[in-house]
Amino acid sequence: MDTLQTERRDMTIKAKKLRNEGYVPGNIFGHAIEGSIPVKINSRDLEKLLKTNDKGSRINLLLDGKTYNVLIKETQYDSMKRRFNTIDFQALVSGEMVQTTAKVEILNRDEVKEGILEQELEEISYSALPEDLIDKVIIDVAELKLEEKVLVKDLDLAKNPKIHLHTDPETIVAVVARTHKVQEEEPAATADETPAAEG
Repeated sequence: MDTLQTERRDMTIKAKKLRNEGYVPGNIFGHAIEGSIPVKINSRDLEKLLKTNDKGSRINLLLDGKTYNVLIKETQYDSMKRRFNTIDFQALVSGEMVQTTAKVEILNRDEVKEGILEQELEEISYSALPEDLIDKVIIDVAELKLEEKVLVKDLDLAKNPKIHLHTDPETIVAVVARTHKVQEEEPAATADETPAAEG
């Protein structure tokens, strides 16, 4: 499990100023925390961490000499400025169910030779105890044939008795669809005009 160093945020300093100084503002919340704990994280450290961890991943946060076992709950990314604006962490409590999501990751897309693979679902919502959390669901589609589907209920996640699904088990995760070639419509032929008979 990865570890991220954080610092307590001074709330008199605006978020914009923090970002300009190379920090990302964030919050730690949870049932065992009164209110929330405002923090700031070095932006480079955070970007490095998020290359291998997604929303729903468990990590350790170091703050004031204490280690918090947390879930990455939400991130806000500014695509224009190419930086993270904020991040929220949920402190986990042993024995307490937590609702989160698992990211869907598709393997071997290029192995689908007939038809086109369409991914219908980006993430799956579920609840579990901290020790049973997973951050991603990997689906190998190399053997999928034309019009075959992968449903949520087909995944190991759905068959795990320690996991309570919130996403409908009948939801399609991925499907190999037929390719439809769009043909240009030809203009309808007009009937030859017959010259009017002279009277």
